[in-house]
Amino acid sequence: MYICLNKSLINIDMGSYTMSQVETLTGIKSHTLRVWERRYTIIKPSRTATNIRYYTDDEVRKLLNISILLNNGYRISKIDNLNEDEFNEVILNLKSTYSDRFEDDINRLILCMIDMDEHEFVQIFQHNVIKNGLLTTTIKLIYPFLHQVGLLWTTNKTIPSQEHFISNLIRQKIISSIDLLNNPDDSAPRIILFLPEDESHEIGLLLASYIAKSLGWRVYYLGQNVPVNNLDKVYELTKAKAFFTMFVAPKKEKYFIKFMSSS
Repeated sequence: MYICLNKSLINIDMGSYTMSQVETLTGIKSHTLRVWERRYTIIKPSRTATNIRYYTDDEVRKLLNISILLNNGYRISKIDNLNEDEFNEVILNLKSTYSDRFEDDINRLILCMIDMDEHEFVQIFQHNVIKNGLLTTTIKLIYPFLHQVGLLWTTNKTIPSQEHFISNLIRQKIISSIDLLNNPDDSAPRIILFLPEDESHEIGLLLASYIAKSLGWRVYYLGQNVPVNNLDKVYELTKAKAFFTMFVAPKKEKYFIKFMSSS
């Protein structure tokens, strides 16, 4: 369930988060946050003039790290007794070892996006690809992470540059993985991959390109916002056996009629 809050009533700006938003981002239940507030000193949210709790960017960063610590066996009472230097040292030690939990790395990727930390993103991504392969990494880590990014976007808690920054890093890594695959021979079946007009979310299509090439297909990758009336010419040139596309934005029936008649 999503709760829409009137910002004009609670006076929360881009640098602050409601309790429900924090719960969505960190996985820490609202009830748990309230209990911690009463029992411990580690997190003390501020309140609006109408007594509604909100959390700052720094508090959200800390809660994301607390969630990682909890997943790795730390008790909140022990975490609460750590001073700031000790807390940061424990987090750095965990970063150096990496856990087997995708949930931890999702939280780390959120921190990478908030802080625009390319180096840490690359470390997390490469560790997972080496251990689990690109497909599992994308399905188990990148897609859930992007879901969280979507939640940040819909609640105005990320700016376009942050979202573009992280999305383009993901694109770069998938493209690099595609380039490492062997090129198919001339007799390989051919497939055209494209996104239609008004479609710009390319990560899923890039992953499909990786899968097709790894299975031995010769891929003709057209990318984003391809006009349907261009496909006839591409087909004439490539003699492809298949087309592959994806839709995020709703399409009217006349679009599909036009597409089928074109292809």
